[in-house]
Amino acid sequence: MDNKTMNEENAKEVKSLNFIQQIIEEDLKNNVNDGRILTRFPPEPNGYLHIGHAKAICLNFSLAQQYQGKCNLRFDDTNPVKEDTEYVDSIMEDIKWLGFKWHGEPHYTSDYFEQLHDWAVKLIEDGKAYVDDQSAATIAEQKGTPTTPGTASPFRSRSVEENLDLFARMRAGEFKDGEKVLRAKIDMASPNMHMRDPLMYRIMHANHHRTGNTWCIYPMYDYAHGESDYLEGITHSICTLEFEVHRPLYEWFVSNITDTEYQPKQREFARLNLSYTVMSKRKLLQLVTEKHVSGWDDPRMPTISGLRRRGYTPHSLRQFAETIGVAKRNNVIDVSVLEHCVREDLNKIAPRVMAVLNPVKLVLTNYPEGQEEYVSIENNPEDPEAGSREMPFSRELYIEREDFMEDAPRKFFRMTPGREVRLKAGYIIMCTEAVKDADGNITEIHATYDPLSKSGSGSEESKRKVKGTLHWVSIKHAAKAEVRIYDRLFNDEAPDSHKETDFLEFINKDSLQVLDNCFVEPSLKNSKAEDHFQFQRLGYFSADKDSTADKLIFNRTVSLKGAFLKGKKK
Repeated sequence: MDNKTMNEENAKEVKSLNFIQQIIEEDLKNNVNDGRILTRFPPEPNGYLHIGHAKAICLNFSLAQQYQGKCNLRFDDTNPVKEDTEYVDSIMEDIKWLGFKWHGEPHYTSDYFEQLHDWAVKLIEDGKAYVDDQSAATIAEQKGTPTTPGTASPFRSRSVEENLDLFARMRAGEFKDGEKVLRAKIDMASPNMHMRDPLMYRIMHANHHRTGNTWCIYPMYDYAHGESDYLEGITHSICTLEFEVHRPLYEWFVSNITDTEYQPKQREFARLNLSYTVMSKRKLLQLVTEKHVSGWDDPRMPTISGLRRRGYTPHSLRQFAETIGVAKRNNVIDVSVLEHCVREDLNKIAPRVMAVLNPVKLVLTNYPEGQEEYVSIENNPEDPEAGSREMPFSRELYIEREDFMEDAPRKFFRMTPGREVRLKAGYIIMCTEAVKDADGNITEIHATYDPLSKSGSGSEESKRKVKGTLHWVSIKHAAKAEVRIYDRLFNDEAPDSHKETDFLEFINKDSLQVLDNCFVEPSLKNSKAEDHFQFQRLGYFSADKDSTADKLIFNRTVSLKGAFLKGKKK
């Protein structure tokens, strides 16, 4: 390869890197931090993680893997009122399920409470922080607007000694919640509103999930974030785009409490916005507490646990994160992209099985009564190593009611009187009669079968071409099941974007359909939670966590083909 070609190849490789990878490679080239790479994923344990967090997880852990670095898991547990060990446990489970492993033991911002307090004292001693007695509303009003400077607090000129005394008494629990706060003394005229004497500590008399009642003052995120990164030796602190305006404050705090050459660097990327869903933790919590869904892991929720229960795979979520990439500008990703990723993965790994969701009885009148046999059917045509299985066949079967029509149009290629169809992996049959009840409802379909037409037999009859192939289950051998058909939870592309309308108004009342008279082939009797299947001709399904041998339950993950095109319903 000549130098010109080599340079072109190298240029292509550089061009394919996202902007964060380019930053890291430039840092490595310049031996910044001695070539060390340490990222972190810092969730607040106040709810279950959603698909947006999955993107951040994939980004931080994958960057660490790509550059032979490490990634910390750090819980930002600075708000005891909203946090719970249930959320801590669920977050760790989600990360492991996605296929990632954090460096060492999990970290907690609460691990650093004493050091953060000592640094706050240092800032007070340096004249860079003060205690303010004003209410949150008054402080907010005094901050001014982006185009007009703020008004200094009347307590901004307190002496160092008075501030140290008041802060010590805040820690000792002498004051009520909201009675005093600690603020950084920066610049009330700064064009960046976050630099106008931001809050560092607030009083909260609440039990903390790790420290109990040891503390009654808790650091604000903007103060604790950079300092925690510094204490852990984080090299690349990757945040979502809304924190870009917080970066000067991040750097101010770090530079004012450290005197080392090393300092963590914050970089921002666009957060994930997904159509037909909401990503706000507050709104997701509202859906749960008001029982619009069955819980955080309801398969209609965009939470990782909800997607897992619905049948999404770790690989499909990682592939989704890679597909949408890392951007500098916010945009909305159509949910069909996510569905495409899980279809592609399940198409490769999910066994093909027979299930009938809306059954009608089919009797093969010329098949010997009491006779049973087995037909061979491949488990997955996409995976030759998946092999095949034997499936029982008998005189009485269930087929889908929609697969039969008495007076069918010319292009209806399923079952209709006088027309041949094939039973998947079985025989060619022809309908002879539709049996009806007194109200004219079809209760049974009668048909004859060609005994020489068995699939795979090699006979001339078996090679006969017919236009329709139906799935089926043997009535005697089938297992009854409940099947839950899930659709979008919201029927609006951006349910939380309407200022005049509550997002709950856009809940899709048909987002869950429970079918309780379904039948599946006997091989599914031993299926376990999160086992994946393709129900022939119907879609991809997963065994639910509540499924038992006595009551099989399957959730539809996605249909075989996309039901939405470019955000519009077919």
